[in-house]
Amino acid sequence: MNKLIYLDNAATTKTSPEVVEAMLPYFTEHYGNPSSVYSFAAENKEVIAKQRETIASVIGARENEIYFTAGGTEADNWALTATAEAYGAKGKHIITTKIEHHAVLHTCEYLQKRGYEITYLDVDEYGIVDPKAVEAAIRPDTILISVMSANNEIGTVEPIKEIGAIAHEKGILFHTDAVQAFCQVPINVDECHIDMLSASSHKLNGPKGIGFLYIRKGVKIRSLIHGGAQERRRRAGTENVPGIVGFGKAVERASASMKERAEKETQLRDYLIEKIEKEIPYCRLNGDRERRLPNNVNFSFQFIEGESLLIMLDMKGICASSGSACTSGSLDPSHVLLAIGLPHEIAHGSLRMTLGADTTKEELDYVVSCLKEIIDQLRKMSPLYEDFLKKQEK
Repeated sequence: MNKLIYLDNAATTKTSPEVVEAMLPYFTEHYGNPSSVYSFAAENKEVIAKQRETIASVIGARENEIYFTAGGTEADNWALTATAEAYGAKGKHIITTKIEHHAVLHTCEYLQKRGYEITYLDVDEYGIVDPKAVEAAIRPDTILISVMSANNEIGTVEPIKEIGAIAHEKGILFHTDAVQAFCQVPINVDECHIDMLSASSHKLNGPKGIGFLYIRKGVKIRSLIHGGAQERRRRAGTENVPGIVGFGKAVERASASMKERAEKETQLRDYLIEKIEKEIPYCRLNGDRERRLPNNVNFSFQFIEGESLLIMLDMKGICASSGSACTSGSLDPSHVLLAIGLPHEIAHGSLRMTLGADTTKEELDYVVSCLKEIIDQLRKMSPLYEDFLKKQEK
């Protein structure tokens, strides 16, 4: 098979032709600065407002509660740092989990160096945080709870509705990193009592470099960037009009196809999981079997190194990952896999495959065939596997 098989849609997705087509005029024809007063530029202000409305409707928000950012990482950083600054006089305690994206975890480390106390909650073996643990961690000085909607590595969908209800009852702000979940699973900010929500365009066939932070009206969050009056004075800088248009178009497409796409991806996901478990011994499915994103498959294979597996898959035209794309340069095992209780040697042998709208069963059959061959090769070179087989023979 000569064609590329792309199974890393959690890292990024292909920008759809319809999105590119929608964006192009805003590079060349409708290039006006939305902040200018003449009608040629003012039209772009209306275009931005329309995209804001499209995005807000998907999560049950108001148009003026959507603030465009340069992506999910920026949105996460903004939610945490600006909340800490705005509510620091009330308290300096923040609750999060051990399996958050590094955009949250590293921001929490930054805040710790500035006098804030962070509680990092454990998760169970499937990566689920217990709402009772969230409630038990709350203190009089707690100002923010930040729990992701779905994990980017193992695909586990978190009980954010229950956590949001607890935060709301206690009068504490609730932020969720929904970068992987937005337009993959339904989210309503009122039903889940979400005060802030982060999302990114390139996870749903939109362009890179554009995201948003939902901020509920009444939340006294500080400005992220100072300068002009853009984004209602909370994030200065000339708007990325082509990116915003592309994001709006991507959301329009993804929200309309979400149910149908989820059904198709879930069927393929379960097919792939069943085939791997049936045909490759000494493997472990990571994440919850049922409460997981429709397109996520994450396995650990004993007696191999994930890096070697990725390189050999790449040689066969298969793109996958061993975890978050943001940490692909690190040789350390995934913090998520360690948090769900995997020992280092097994965590090192992990593989994440995330399906897309174009993924086919024939492609997955080829992938499993390649996996079997590669894993067999790698295990034959492993002294650990050799010792294991000798023990089995006794």
